[in-house]
Amino acid sequence: MAWNLEGSYFENCNCDSVCPCATSGFAQAGDHDRCLVTFAFHIDTGSIDGVSLDDRNAILVVDTPGNMMDGDWQVGLIIDDRATDEQAEGIGKILGGPIGSLAPLVGGMLGMERAPIEYSNDGRIHSVKAGSAVDIEIEDIQHTEGGPVARLTGLTGHPVAADMTIARANRANITVFGREWDNAGKNGNSAPFSWSA
Repeated sequence: MAWNLEGSYFENCNCDSVCPCATSGFAQAGDHDRCLVTFAFHIDTGSIDGVSLDDRNAILVVDTPGNMMDGDWQVGLIIDDRATDEQAEGIGKILGGPIGSLAPLVGGMLGMERAPIEYSNDGRIHSVKAGSAVDIEIEDIQHTEGGPVARLTGLTGHPVAADMTIARANRANITVFGREWDNAGKNGNSAPFSWSA
């Protein structure tokens, strides 16, 4: 299987500010008994075994113990309804790659759904909406008007990126796969990504 992806991603979790899991390579527990995390991906360009994945979106919904290294992650996947069956299968396989490096921690799949996904990235504000299942907007933190955004760099063990912005969720509602949460005001991160294998 030969594939490549380039695009942008953002995440939101229920940690109160910067996520201890991300900054410690998962050695420290999150801020709460359960980690409730959503990863949103927009693929600018990409392919798998000759099948184009350009301009497609996907969302991972993840519910884990407070200490992520305890395992028993419950994971659900929402794939862009514009994707063909071949594209959806390819996206599922690839998200089982970089994210799949954490596969031994996954205790169960909550399900996979197809939905219309609206993904937006204006540089500082990142949002994703998938019907009534997902509605999230995060905003990268700037300490001074027009200044640089706050960043985390040199992360180890993070499944998506080693360098990312620090953000806060303006809204973050999840109602899917038997899970329901509101992470508004909580932690967010964003970054470009470039993967291949």
